[in-house]
Amino acid sequence: MSTTDTGKTPDTAKAPDTAKAPDPAAAKRHVGVAADGELGEAGSQLSTAPVDTAVPGSFGGARAPGAKGWIAWTGREVIGWARWFWRQLTSMRVALILLFLLSLGAIPGSLIPQSGTDAQKVADFKDAHSVLGAVYDRLGLFHVYSSVWFSAIYILLFVSLIGCIVPRTWQFVGQLRSRPPGAPKRLTRLPAYATWRTEAEPEQVREAALKVLRQRRFRAHVDGDAVAAEKGYLRETGNLLFHIALIVMLVAFAWGQLFKSEGNKLIVEGGGFSNTLSQYDDFKSGNLFSNDDLTPFSFNLKKFTATYERTGPNKGTPRTFQSDITYSVGAYGKEKKTTVKVNEPLKIGDSKVYLVSHGYAPVVTVRDGKGNVVFHEAVPMLPLDANVTSQGAIKVMDGYKNGQGRSEQLGFSAFFVPTFAGAGKGTMFSQFPALDFPVLALSGFHGSLGVNSGIPQNVYQLDTSRMKQFKDAKGDILKKRLLPGETMKLPNGAGSITFEKDIKEWAGFQVTQQPGSDWALAGAFAAIFGLAGSLFIQRRRVWVRATTGADGVTVVEMAGLGRSESAKLPEELGDLAALVHEQAPSAPDPDPDTPDPDPDTPDRNAVPSAEGAEKQ
Repeated sequence: MSTTDTGKTPDTAKAPDTAKAPDPAAAKRHVGVAADGELGEAGSQLSTAPVDTAVPGSFGGARAPGAKGWIAWTGREVIGWARWFWRQLTSMRVALILLFLLSLGAIPGSLIPQSGTDAQKVADFKDAHSVLGAVYDRLGLFHVYSSVWFSAIYILLFVSLIGCIVPRTWQFVGQLRSRPPGAPKRLTRLPAYATWRTEAEPEQVREAALKVLRQRRFRAHVDGDAVAAEKGYLRETGNLLFHIALIVMLVAFAWGQLFKSEGNKLIVEGGGFSNTLSQYDDFKSGNLFSNDDLTPFSFNLKKFTATYERTGPNKGTPRTFQSDITYSVGAYGKEKKTTVKVNEPLKIGDSKVYLVSHGYAPVVTVRDGKGNVVFHEAVPMLPLDANVTSQGAIKVMDGYKNGQGRSEQLGFSAFFVPTFAGAGKGTMFSQFPALDFPVLALSGFHGSLGVNSGIPQNVYQLDTSRMKQFKDAKGDILKKRLLPGETMKLPNGAGSITFEKDIKEWAGFQVTQQPGSDWALAGAFAAIFGLAGSLFIQRRRVWVRATTGADGVTVVEMAGLGRSESAKLPEELGDLAALVHEQAPSAPDPDPDTPDPDPDTPDRNAVPSAEGAEKQ
């Protein structure tokens, strides 16, 4: 194999010198890099990206006189500007800018309390920051994802991606249906180039090149005196897949936000739940969600089980955290048993039931002065720390009469610890989350709980504004720590309250309905694969030209062109040239005894110089 170089421009080049390549691998060493030139069709459509246009001047052109001329000019101007703005909106640059703005817009949605998630935190923020709260409210920062500006960015991004993808997809399909373009007139202008002389016929060289290229999974065909081949279509496929996946994710995200629902329910062992709005402790949903979208099911909490590490640095850390439940789907569904664990939810249709919290519910019995039971329930207590130190309120609203026979309401402020440190230890906080030494501390009130005022109350807090605290015979506040089975007597024959030995546990469940999450996950994976393909796959073209020189020897030229400059393109062309060289080896050197022609006399049998090649 050999390359040629005269040290002159192609137009003034004379007959080239030739040199024998010692082995077929020499083809790889003769890959040169040349300056880009006018490639015509051969260099076009390596990408489906639209060509950026400069900011236009006047689209209307020359304006004819009169009202008709002005109307015609205005129409051309409006249409021209509309087309220009559409091209800008559907450009990939603007799509990336909008995607960046969308990411920036989501930041305040994560840092600032949102009214759709926690209205109480929003109210507290406004109370604490009167000026800043008003500014945030006007900017829609308390409801970012439903604000006008966030929706505008979202819709513009959606339109931009669709307007960009549709024409590019249509253009790419056309490229797949067409053949690789023919070789340019001057292969030496391409970034990677190799050439040698061979005694094989041009047809044999082209057939060998066609076979080699197809074995390397190039789309190849013979076009005139050259073989045209192309490879790397998956790059553009990955690019389109990435942007289509973005649209899928945007649609899935919007669908999920509009039709989502999320509710929480605390259930004591032995209690149940039916998936209706009235059963939830709190519930929030998307703007287009309706009650009919709730999945019909119900379940009962049979037993909650929790075990903890007893020793070591992880003492108190849960080892087992699960709820044994029975559930049924629909009004007449068959009852089934299952176990719900952390991060292992129960899936029913579009709904998922997560286990999110746990606590204790001491069973207490309240009797009036005559010994009649007026209250007997398991009262859930809310944990305050990792060792399940808990507090709550016991409210007796109906059926109680005091020692004088008057109807009253009772309230008890309760503090529960599953593992008491012991009397004289100076602390009422739990030492371990398991029920090793349970203690219930109570203080009682009588009067009106205010539950009939129509104002909603927290079931775990006691409103004592209309109540009086019980006091003992000495005038001290009545309070006592009770062990399971113990009773605290109320003064003046007001009755008693008993801490029963039966201590139940409760579990907090979150029921979510998030349509579109599967589509969002699929879109995320597709976007990753598409982005990887567009980044790591290079689209390139290779041409092999075989022509007969003036001296009857075949001149082989190979050149490659990629979408972007890459060090792998010359290397790959060298490998291909070596394979073709095996089928069409270099011609032997001319006889050294043959005198050199007179430089002033034209040699009609000289082989034309291969332009832009490097000399071996």
